[in-house]
Amino acid sequence: MNEIPIILEDYLNYMETIKGTSPSTTKEYFYDIRTFFRFIKIRYKLVEKDKPFDQIDISDVDLDLIKKISIQDLHAFISFTDKKLGNNNNTKSRKVASLKSFFDYLHSKVDLIDKNPAINLEFPKTNNRHPIYLTLDECKLLLNTVLENKNEFFRKRDYAIIMLFLNCGLRLSELSSINLNRIKKDTLTVIGKGNKERTIYLNDACIKAINDYIDVRPIDAIDEEALFLSKRKRRMSNRAIQHMIDKYLEKAGFDTEIYSTHKLRHTAATLMYKHGNVDIRALQEILGHENVSTTQIYTHIDDERLRQAVQSNPLGNIDPTTK
Repeated sequence: MNEIPIILEDYLNYMETIKGTSPSTTKEYFYDIRTFFRFIKIRYKLVEKDKPFDQIDISDVDLDLIKKISIQDLHAFISFTDKKLGNNNNTKSRKVASLKSFFDYLHSKVDLIDKNPAINLEFPKTNNRHPIYLTLDECKLLLNTVLENKNEFFRKRDYAIIMLFLNCGLRLSELSSINLNRIKKDTLTVIGKGNKERTIYLNDACIKAINDYIDVRPIDAIDEEALFLSKRKRRMSNRAIQHMIDKYLEKAGFDTEIYSTHKLRHTAATLMYKHGNVDIRALQEILGHENVSTTQIYTHIDDERLRQAVQSNPLGNIDPTTK
């Protein structure tokens, strides 16, 4: 993070060390606010007209400039991200969240500004899209595709990884960071968003897959604590896991433009809710969602069940024209 104003550096340090946001989330806050500061310098005519946007220096942004920012500036910025940067509603919503968090910090936490210009900043209206997931038969197809791998180490490792994705609804970063000592009998402890720790209960299939993999896991690993290792005996990176998943998805006939590691998380959540009669609050805890509203996207699978319930009402066939 080069050429960063102290006021922004202090905010990012606060978010990571006090609020416990992950390094990747903190980096997203930085990118969003850097984009905003660059826009403000253009809007306030503090840079040359022909200056490339990604070369605008923000190191001179100070409190005096920030105090001038109004809700109109924020609206103009969101419009800019839409028309000039081509951001979709989800990306714009993330930028709104970053701005609201930053100005709340300046106003409420460190008392550097008298008014919070972002307090009434609204989130763009987003479409409530249903999550994309694999059906039960498609999950079995994917797992059987892994079992075709003739290399024992890769077959057992990759099978265990996909089993954990499909059964536990882990995030990619949660899975890649699993350490051996975090597995105790039928429980797995992971560190989720905001460095929040949660316990996940493993079913028999996951336990067997993990144990089968551990039987072939190199004992001379360079990263001794890591559960899942690369062929170089180091912890598998997020990118390596993504690449591995993509390879099997493609081989099984799935479009990797649509399906991904995150879609496997959606799959686990949907299957648990659909087939396990899992309460939405319990599912929220399993997935590590901070708000239950995030988890409620999985209730879409009840649509047909609810439709059938209404149709089965004995009053549903009454015809007012007949007696």
